[in-house]
Amino acid sequence: MQVKQVETETEQKQAYHVRNTVFVEEQKVPAELEIDELEKEAIHFVGYEDEIPVAASRLRFVDPYGKLERICVLKEYRGRSFGSQIIKAMEAAIREHGFQKSKLNAQTHAEDFYQSLGYQTVSGEFMDAGIPHVTMVKEL
Repeated sequence: MQVKQVETETEQKQAYHVRNTVFVEEQKVPAELEIDELEKEAIHFVGYEDEIPVAASRLRFVDPYGKLERICVLKEYRGRSFGSQIIKAMEAAIREHGFQKSKLNAQTHAEDFYQSLGYQTVSGEFMDAGIPHVTMVKEL
């Protein structure tokens, strides 16, 4: 998979399409919660497999953290390390911006996945968009 930071309107639409497919259609997150007022301040990423957009995420800088958000891979492309590839690209961007820590709110079913990438759980379970989550952090 090739991961790139979104630079064009077409790439942004592709990232939103992947996110909509995973979060709104598959996980039933309300559309008005998925695309929010923070989109303009974020760096967006899209992952391509054979020029098809199959993964997406966004990155914001909050306090001392690079905050990984909206990380998703289309269902038919899961299990191929695409999630870890997009996270590594996001972590590289965090370091390029001079930050040394990353943070994310993980859906609890994905907590083990993030732990395998070096993230540690630092919160109890909480609900976001009707889905249980935990906050996780990592020193880069």
